[in-house]
Amino acid sequence: MIPVYPDSKVALKGKKGLVVGIANDQSIAWGCARAFRALGADLAVTYLNDRAKKHVEPLAQALAAPIFLPLDVMVEGQIEAVFERIKSEWGQLDFLLHSIAFSPKEALHGRVVDVGRDGFLKTMDVSCWSFLRMAHLAEPLMKNGGTMFTMTYYGSQMVVENYNIMGVAKAALEACVRYAAAELGPKGIRVHAISPGPLATRAASGIPEFDELMDKAQSKAPSRSLVSIDDVGNATAFLALDGAKLITGGVLYIDGGYHIID
Repeated sequence: MIPVYPDSKVALKGKKGLVVGIANDQSIAWGCARAFRALGADLAVTYLNDRAKKHVEPLAQALAAPIFLPLDVMVEGQIEAVFERIKSEWGQLDFLLHSIAFSPKEALHGRVVDVGRDGFLKTMDVSCWSFLRMAHLAEPLMKNGGTMFTMTYYGSQMVVENYNIMGVAKAALEACVRYAAAELGPKGIRVHAISPGPLATRAASGIPEFDELMDKAQSKAPSRSLVSIDDVGNATAFLALDGAKLITGGVLYIDGGYHIID
């Protein structure tokens, strides 16, 4: 049988997705949201707090997002409130994008062996546990299957200078992806970790000597180019399509091949 491919402009028409992690128009989550929307999906968008709202609201409007809510995963009840709104307004969820991470400055900038308990717990809470909590709440809304995405980085697999405790958190996050994929797979729910190459995002600005890291990636990657948020968005959106229904549980590197180079 010759496969029939849907019109790219409506490939996700009727699908409902939650995008968590847009901070501004340089965010990876923004690149993903644009790609989802370009394929016809309806999106729910969150913002961190009132200070972030002014930057995110125009982007949510550009996406014609019918649901726009605050979400700070460290504020009790806010995750649950977002999913309750989705349940009441849509009654379903087809995909979830988790694109948030945080580590206190003193934890991120120090040696892993020196990280205090509080810094460690906050790093893991925001960067890892929040994905599991969202997956738990999304599961009953993905009645006909669905896709869950989270963002990771090469520093989960190899020691990257200055990535420090965030590398530990991302390694844990990737393990969560594998276990969640195994547990949710029988329900038709796929789970993916997306691993972009270095990007000049707001989150990356907290990593010391990040410009040097980007220069190294560009000079060593087989493609000899840096990834863009649109590159990440397009690849991520592909995995939300029905044509990718048997891809799950892995890490998709979008880095011009940098991860294969010593």
